[in-house]
Amino acid sequence: MARVETTSNRPYHLVIFGASGFTGQFVVEEVARTVSEGPKGTLKWAVAGRSKQKLENVLEQAAGVLSKPELRSEVDIIVADVGEPDTLAAMCKQAVIVLNCVGPYRFYGEPVVKACVENGAHHIDISGEPQFLEGMELNYNSQAADNGVYIIGSCGFDSIPADMGVLYTREQFKGTLTAVESFLTVNTGPDGGCIHDGTWQSAVYGFADSDKLRSLRRKFNHKPLPTVGSRLKRRGALFYSNEIQQYALPFMGSDPSVVKRTQRFLVEEHEATPTQYGAYAGVGGIGNIIKLMFAGMMFWFLVKFSFGRNLLIKHPEFFSFGIFSKAGPSRKQMEGSSFQFAFYGEGYKEGQDPSQGKPNGKINTMVQGPECGYVATPITMVQAALTILNEPTALPKKGGVYTPGAAFARTTLIDRLNKHGVKFSCI
Repeated sequence: MARVETTSNRPYHLVIFGASGFTGQFVVEEVARTVSEGPKGTLKWAVAGRSKQKLENVLEQAAGVLSKPELRSEVDIIVADVGEPDTLAAMCKQAVIVLNCVGPYRFYGEPVVKACVENGAHHIDISGEPQFLEGMELNYNSQAADNGVYIIGSCGFDSIPADMGVLYTREQFKGTLTAVESFLTVNTGPDGGCIHDGTWQSAVYGFADSDKLRSLRRKFNHKPLPTVGSRLKRRGALFYSNEIQQYALPFMGSDPSVVKRTQRFLVEEHEATPTQYGAYAGVGGIGNIIKLMFAGMMFWFLVKFSFGRNLLIKHPEFFSFGIFSKAGPSRKQMEGSSFQFAFYGEGYKEGQDPSQGKPNGKINTMVQGPECGYVATPITMVQAALTILNEPTALPKKGGVYTPGAAFARTTLIDRLNKHGVKFSCI
């Protein structure tokens, strides 16, 4: 069972590391909104990062946005730097859970995970980088288990809606669910929308290092998961989706790898039937496809070379046709944006033997919520942390490096998210 009590030596339920970063500032605001949901109705928390001045500014901003002047004086500040291990250790010794908002994680994530594992703090991140996520499992799972520490990755928009959405679909299906496809659509309001370039940087370096990811995966020596029912066919690189009535392509983020890791955990730990998964994203009409083709060709060419990667990193707005920007979205743009994940599943109805014949049941579910990067992500991250604090007995029996689905399958995380605007429903 996870240790979740504060002590005189470990005074904070949560420490937000990287609180002055673009995403971190919104995580600060979300924690401030939810203090009454902590153990026994209270939540002791602090912010951490390299610059005390910037952290003070973030608390000042949150105090103004939320009309909570007490944030200026009641939230403690911890100065810690990824490049200074002693400061990370000191931070982790004071926290029950570290909410790590410092990316790209491939560059800055491991020292924080290492410090958490060695100093007894649980760790939650919002990484969408499979190489980092799977590398942490390979390198720290055993030590985390020995120390009773829970390292739970991808607890933002990457990949809680997808991972928990597949589990929700399994729970709602009356029988044995064998395959699910998800279709993501993102809607922006009249002011448009964009994504902060930290995510763009992660994508650039992720695609450049794809060979290293394949090499990393071979080190696990995993056997292929068994296929139950009809084998899920992969769609094309670009196709018209009747499900969402627009053109779509395979989702390039971490969702497929995270869901597969969760399914492997359920097979190995709970002898469950694995669910096959395919992830797709809607891209709209012909005009968007033309833009996407140009952006894609430039990206694939430039990402192979160091000078090309430098160009991509330096000019995200130009090379992404405005999808990514160094400034990130405005609050007005965030307010007008939303997402929908539509899940289409098939399986064997109750009473039918999954080893006999083709699947004979279908199910449609939906996960929908507010702007994905800086509204939904803080919600999912903070609710994941609150679930650990309030439901330690529902987590896996021993510590380790987990996906959200593996960690939270037997908790009330979905119910908590429903109450905070990330809604799961059957269609």
